[in-house]
Amino acid sequence: MIGAIAGDIIGSVYEHFSIKTTDFELFHQASRFTDDSVLTVAIADCIIHRKDYADTLKEYTRRYPGAGYGGRFYDWAFSESKDPYYSFGNGSAMRVSPIGFAFSDLSTVLKEAERSAAVTHNHPEGIKGAQAVAVAVYLARHKHGKKQIKDYIKEQFGYNLNRTLEQIRPNYQFDVTCQGSVPEAIISFLEAETFEEAVRNAVSLGGDSDTLACMAGAIAQAYFGEVPHRIEEKVRSMLPPDLLAVTDEFNRFAGL
Repeated sequence: MIGAIAGDIIGSVYEHFSIKTTDFELFHQASRFTDDSVLTVAIADCIIHRKDYADTLKEYTRRYPGAGYGGRFYDWAFSESKDPYYSFGNGSAMRVSPIGFAFSDLSTVLKEAERSAAVTHNHPEGIKGAQAVAVAVYLARHKHGKKQIKDYIKEQFGYNLNRTLEQIRPNYQFDVTCQGSVPEAIISFLEAETFEEAVRNAVSLGGDSDTLACMAGAIAQAYFGEVPHRIEEKVRSMLPPDLLAVTDEFNRFAGL
């Protein structure tokens, strides 16, 4: 789960200042955790303590109201309603990675990813995006190769993963939909040989950089087995105690 949070923090300063290169400073003085990290930790908390997804997402958002949420999600989180709002935004996919780490069979991962998404993002694309990221994390953690991961995601979800970053990067723009960011995050991982390279690839596309890097970082941690120590220590120093405590508890729970 640290991989997802690291990607979020590293990508945070480039979200509205797009770059088109992998050559950039990993941690900037303005780097910070955003809603991606807050809600990823919320999902982890749900898994550990069997909490309600909707209630817990609302709880964490209200605890960290300035973390940069999308407008519709923010309105939902501060409302009395628990009804979903048919979103296909990538918010469902950015927060889902703990499910891929925590559960031991693919059918449960698919089911739980749908449940976690559908409390807000009950549009088919919102559910599909969450499932694709969770499945990629699950397959990567269980030692499936990149070709197996790529083939499964293509066949199960219909995403075009045959493009290269070099083809995508020149014309790629800010896109907060699942269908316009989840495939690109997965490709960023597929072309990487290290965790850091996966995160750099995602940020270099010049889009919704914190979320792209959050998704790619989660899959990369699962695949490569760890986050480099210097990155993990920096990330840990930037998280408030309550979020770090749940992160550590989840890591013990999931055997990370």
